[in-house]
Amino acid sequence: MLDPYLTGILLAYGVFMIGMFTPGPNILAVIGTSMSIGRTEGKALALGVATGTFCWSMLTALGLTALVSTYASIMVLLKVIGAAYLLWLAFKAFKSAMTIKELEVRPVHLNGGPLAFYRRGLLIQMTNAKAALVWIAIMSLAMDGQAPIWVASLVVVGTSIMSAVGHVIYAVAFSTSPVVAVYAKARRWIDGVLGVYFCFASYKLVTYRP
Repeated sequence: MLDPYLTGILLAYGVFMIGMFTPGPNILAVIGTSMSIGRTEGKALALGVATGTFCWSMLTALGLTALVSTYASIMVLLKVIGAAYLLWLAFKAFKSAMTIKELEVRPVHLNGGPLAFYRRGLLIQMTNAKAALVWIAIMSLAMDGQAPIWVASLVVVGTSIMSAVGHVIYAVAFSTSPVVAVYAKARRWIDGVLGVYFCFASYKLVTYRP
């Protein structure tokens, strides 16, 4: 029962995991907070971001399921939107790979302990306007007009776990200066690989059939 949807689910996981290597507002906040304030605060912020990931994935899964059950043909449009956004991410990654720039971290300064940083992480993720497009692309890779609800559930659970683990790893690793230095040296290569994968994912999104 899993076989027809396994490729799409793995592609969705792949896009999400690769996206974790693209420094956006959430990751830059985690890195900056861990570097400038402390590892504990960075981890609290990371878990808040991961909770936001779970919320976005749930909202997208429920929304797509409701839309597709009412208008089956809308899935084609959503796949086109998702593929176009993945190509845009590829363009940004290639552009970044060709430029020399410093890592612009964004430390979050708060009073109130880890709980305050957790809430700020959740707020940062939930107010990220681009998250909706990202999740349309991710869910469209795994789902089609006939996909059962458990397919979306696997994507929600899997990406939420990856988000929690990945952002905490960022918080722990980037609280040490050697990791920051290594990342700065490898950034352009990382961006180039990200661009290639986003192009591949965009192609698979418009051609994949479960």
